[in-house]
Amino acid sequence: MRKRMAVVLAAGKGTRMKSQLPKMLHAINGLSMVEHVVRAVQQNHVEDIVSIVGYGADQVEATLGSSSSYAFQAEQLGTGHAVLQAKDLLIDKEGSTLVICGDTPLLTSETLNKLFETHENSSSSATVLTAIVGDSTGYGRVIRDENQTVVKIVEQKDANASELAVREINTGTYVFDNQKLFKALEKVTNDNAQGEYYLPDVIEIMKNDGDTVSAHILEDMNEAIGVNDRVALAKAGQILTKRINDYHMRNGITLVNPTNTYIEVDVEIGQDTIIEAGVSLKGKTTIGSNCVIGSNSEIDSSVIADYVAIKQSVIEYSQIAEKVTIGPFAHLRPQSVIGEEVHIGNFVEVKNSNVGAKTKAGHLTYIGDADIGQDVNVGCGTIFVNYDGKHKHRSKVGDNAFIGCNANIVAPVEVGNRAFVAAGATITKNVEDEALAISRVDQKNIPNYWEKLQNK
Repeated sequence: MRKRMAVVLAAGKGTRMKSQLPKMLHAINGLSMVEHVVRAVQQNHVEDIVSIVGYGADQVEATLGSSSSYAFQAEQLGTGHAVLQAKDLLIDKEGSTLVICGDTPLLTSETLNKLFETHENSSSSATVLTAIVGDSTGYGRVIRDENQTVVKIVEQKDANASELAVREINTGTYVFDNQKLFKALEKVTNDNAQGEYYLPDVIEIMKNDGDTVSAHILEDMNEAIGVNDRVALAKAGQILTKRINDYHMRNGITLVNPTNTYIEVDVEIGQDTIIEAGVSLKGKTTIGSNCVIGSNSEIDSSVIADYVAIKQSVIEYSQIAEKVTIGPFAHLRPQSVIGEEVHIGNFVEVKNSNVGAKTKAGHLTYIGDADIGQDVNVGCGTIFVNYDGKHKHRSKVGDNAFIGCNANIVAPVEVGNRAFVAAGATITKNVEDEALAISRVDQKNIPNYWEKLQNK
């Protein structure tokens, strides 16, 4: 296999996005557009990736990090001018160079590999990724001769009547012989309707130099969608969502309503899990097998083990062990670690806490900055009071403890193993193992109060 390289065009501002964020950094399904592109490129044994940056260069470089080298395009003078900025980094290398736009997030690694293979197997100097469309308006036309050999690419504004009728279009993705690419770029001029240095002009230059130019026709035109505004961004998101959802269903996952289920690209799901309508799965979430994720739940960057049932709840950056039940309307905030067979019920919030196996917090409870042992009962309305106005403090509850309803556990405090906290108690001191803690004022009944109230 010849050495493979890539140039990613990521310098544009994206005026039609109407955004301060560089166009390439607008996200679909959990990654920025340019990250989708770079990932697809990386999966094709590409040794050197050079991203051409311009507007928001610092942000683009921060996003891509060490996955790419960078060349700066101070002025956006066309795609040919953009690629030329990579010359100093690539000119001395032999091999095949992919040129791809950073706003084409739907191109798959499989398609890029086929493009590379077409190029390498045909010993071409250039290979164009093309597509056959019903309406070619707005696209550069791929012009072939009587032998169906690619002769040139003509932009719409520069095309004549017969060229405008051509339905084979340029997707803007190419593979070139690296050294011949930069040699041809030196001959590109801006003598055209846009006054820009067009990369497609390289095709005609190479043909005139006697080089072979080939084409690989894209099977699914949706892959070639370039995102220039938020309407196109939404369309790309819909296509990618369907692609992701179809992948999971084919791998043994039930999506009750796939058109109303949002799953990001890094999510992993085990077989025989059921995902109901309105669910959002985000970030690096992993869900085990035989789980049920109920309608309108949202899970972000969390690890869910097997046989977990979640109903209408929000879970963020947390870990859930096997056979846990959560919800409805629970909220697990970051750094919550939930042990096996725990029940977190309705309107329970957990934050930065460890909850031991078989513990139950059924309803209307806040557990924050706490370490709770196994088989603990946390009564309705219990509050772990963790904040003194300046600092957060932790509480600890031992195994088999019983926390009565409407209790306040005021950190820092420890409740021992098999200890009891009476309903309505406010705990400010440690509770020893097997002790009962009561904190109440004596009840006083005032007789004849009804009559006094009526006479007011």
